Amino acid sequence: MIHVIMGLKGSGKTKKLIASINETVASATGDVVCIEYGRKLTYDLSYRVRLVDAKEYSISNADQLKGFLSGLHAGNFDITHVYIESLYKIIGSDRACAQEFLTWCASFAQANSMEITVSISDDPAQAPEGIKQYL
Repeated sequence: MIHVIMGLKGSGKTKKLIASINETVASATGDVVCIEYGRKLTYDLSYRVRLVDAKEYSISNADQLKGFLSGLHAGNFDITHVYIESLYKIIGSDRACAQEFLTWCASFAQANSMEITVSISDDPAQAPEGIKQYL
C-alpha cells in the first residue's frame, strides 16, 4: 500500500509525516525506515526508526531511489514501513517522473507486503491523476 502526503510549503506535511511515523513505530511488528533529504528529523522521531539521509548515498533520481529501496528490502526482509520525506528534493520536481515512481512503489510495496508513505511539496490541485490516486 502507498500513501502520499501532498501540500505546498508550510502546509504541515512534515508534522503529519512525523506523527504517522511515531504512531507506526509504536505498534509496528517489523522495521520502520525513513528516507529523508538532509538530517532534519533526527530529534523528532523515535530511536527505533532507521533514518537514512539520501544525500549521504548520492541519490539524485528516481532510478537510484528505486535501486536503494530494493537494496534496503533485500538486506532486511523485516521492513514493513518505508517513509520518504520530500520526494522532489531527492529525485527532482518532475511530476511525470514522480508519478512513474509512485506507480513503481505501489507494485513494489504490494509484492513485498510493505507500506510506503511519501511526502511531496506541491499543489495537490495541480497533481496528475497518477499521483492524486494515492492522496
